Amino acid sequence: MFNNKLVALPKQTTKTKRMTMYHILNGDCLADQLRQTKINQDFIVCTECLIDGNLTADNIADFWAMRAKFIAATYNVSTEEYYSKSVKEFEKLNNLPDNSEVCLWFENDLFCQTNMWFVISMLANHPTLKIFRIFPMIDNKADTWKGFGISNAEKLEQAYFSKVEFKPKDIELGKYLWTAYQNGDLDRLQELSKSQSDCFEYLEEVCQAHIERFPLDKTLGRPDKVVKEIIDTNSTEFQEVFSAFSDREGVYGFGDLQLKNIYDRQMRSH
Repeated sequence: MFNNKLVALPKQTTKTKRMTMYHILNGDCLADQLRQTKINQDFIVCTECLIDGNLTADNIADFWAMRAKFIAATYNVSTEEYYSKSVKEFEKLNNLPDNSEVCLWFENDLFCQTNMWFVISMLANHPTLKIFRIFPMIDNKADTWKGFGISNAEKLEQAYFSKVEFKPKDIELGKYLWTAYQNGDLDRLQELSKSQSDCFEYLEEVCQAHIERFPLDKTLGRPDKVVKEIIDTNSTEFQEVFSAFSDREGVYGFGDLQLKNIYDRQMRSH
């Protein structure tokens, strides 16, 4: 993992030290939901999809440049917009005041977890921060992968008051997960997935879902295989394929843009 250059901030004295709470969110939709609650509104919104595209770079500047190029080519988002909307938000992580409390509002699916692992790798450079994980409050197992999207204001506040603090070993695990994921080290990722941590749910299932995207025998990866099966046996209409895939493979957390690329690929060979 490359080193992030941090901006030095003045130390607060004991007398004036005041705990500040920041909320790092997995998208704009959650920000809109949280604005309907009594939770403070210091939001940092992560709009990336690190589940897709190249991740290897020698330093953070090269990383952002590489991601901007990929996002522009794949999702029709201009480089300028990527820097102004995505990079600007992530860079706020380097300027959090000492002794702040930071809540990570990320769901358990692979899409959200890869973003969270990256965030943890950045926050780990700030040893005075108190970091917490906020889990979606899920009542029915069938809704496991639906995350915060099905939560009302009361459920979101309940989730906040049930937050779990990251211990040093949990932060280390997050850093190791990001490094293994970034480097495509699937053996290491599988090894780490067996770690026990109160800050990571469904970790083994999520890591296995990622590993199965890249079969050793070079056959279709699990998402492509499922999309092909849906097209062959159910429907060729994208929205129906997307709905069926989301029901069966919610562990991936793919949005329509991610699945559309897989769908297009399978339709070309259909």
